[in-house]
Amino acid sequence: MNILLLGSGGREHALAWKISQSNHCSKLFIAPGNAGTALHGTNLHISLNDFTAIEKACVNEQIDMVIVGPEEPLVKGVVDVLNENPQLKNLLIIGPAKHAAQLEGSKAFAKEFMERHTIPTAYYKEFTAENFTEGLEYLKQHSLPIVLKADGLAAGKGVIICQNYVEAIAEFELMIQRAKFGEAGKKVVVEQFLDGIEISVFVLTDGTNYLLLPEAKDYKRVGEGDTGLNTGGMGAISPVPFADEAFMQKVKSKIIEPTIAGLQKDKIDYRGFIFFGLMKVNDEPYVIEYNCRMGDPETEVVIPRIKNDIVDLLIATAQQKLDSIQLEKDPRYATAIVTVSAGYPNEHETGFEISGLDNSKEDSFLFYAAAKEEGDKIVTSGGRVICATALAHELETAVSKSKELAEAIQFEGKYFRRDIGFEFINQ
Repeated sequence: MNILLLGSGGREHALAWKISQSNHCSKLFIAPGNAGTALHGTNLHISLNDFTAIEKACVNEQIDMVIVGPEEPLVKGVVDVLNENPQLKNLLIIGPAKHAAQLEGSKAFAKEFMERHTIPTAYYKEFTAENFTEGLEYLKQHSLPIVLKADGLAAGKGVIICQNYVEAIAEFELMIQRAKFGEAGKKVVVEQFLDGIEISVFVLTDGTNYLLLPEAKDYKRVGEGDTGLNTGGMGAISPVPFADEAFMQKVKSKIIEPTIAGLQKDKIDYRGFIFFGLMKVNDEPYVIEYNCRMGDPETEVVIPRIKNDIVDLLIATAQQKLDSIQLEKDPRYATAIVTVSAGYPNEHETGFEISGLDNSKEDSFLFYAAAKEEGDKIVTSGGRVICATALAHELETAVSKSKELAEAIQFEGKYFRRDIGFEFINQ
């Protein structure tokens, strides 16, 4: 098969690494890719939102399967465009169509879906400019802290947890009346704060059946001890120690199965990954958010734990035959530590040469994120630069191996968290 993977981050490098090992994969193309994906296939210099160029690449390279990595092209309808092209009628596509991608593209859509199908989530209300005054009064009566969410995609920055009413009212005004998050914040979801511990759960679904993938926990705060600003993710671990059989059974029966049944009931054709961002509150799972793709850096710990040929799983997904697949998981811990540019997640400089990329050992991997080729060098091109992943039977050992890899990577201003998995070590 000729396979096209859309995306350019650490998630896509991990997927490219795994796909390239498949017996089904004849040629792998990545658009636009990065310096890491180039190690496993051919990068195509195509923008993720240039759907015409993506269509042409599918035709010219005789692509048999397209896998959409990030959320933006899904929410903007790349799957619909490919499905409507008569030259691509036999193309297998992993990713939901535009309407189904609203599970991630619109917080209000997702909340209404959960309410309709009795899926546990935080209480919420929606507000726009039209009922702005009503929203202000609602905030004044709301218990603290208050969670404000921009309805649309805001590059992971559209969620604000307000500790007092002054902050909540100010942020509410900034979002709706001053377009703090642009179009994404024209509608705001005001949500009950859930006090618990987060976990990321992933499934592949063909719209009828689903395959539960390894779960993960990511670490979003930039500072050690989960302090400082939120980021795209500073590291991850899998499996998650508190996600025992009893808890995961609740996740399946109360969240995953009602979600798949809800998609069918609402006649939403969904073939691809669903990422359930969950909060464990008093031993009960609640949905914080849906994503219509794999997470990053969670992919960098989930994918190395899957022992199956990944393309077997993806073919079964596209052909609605997932009920014939048995997932094989590596029982070991996988840990990921992300090295980032100085100043991230705020303004940061790029273009610094990266060295120490040849230190991977057995059961340890470097997945490139914001790293691009510049002549014969590889240089930084964004905030999250390289992800150091390692496998081991003990969590502490895996973290230690990831840290060793992260230490060896060198570029100006490099920073990484040294405490990934801290709450589960030495307990």
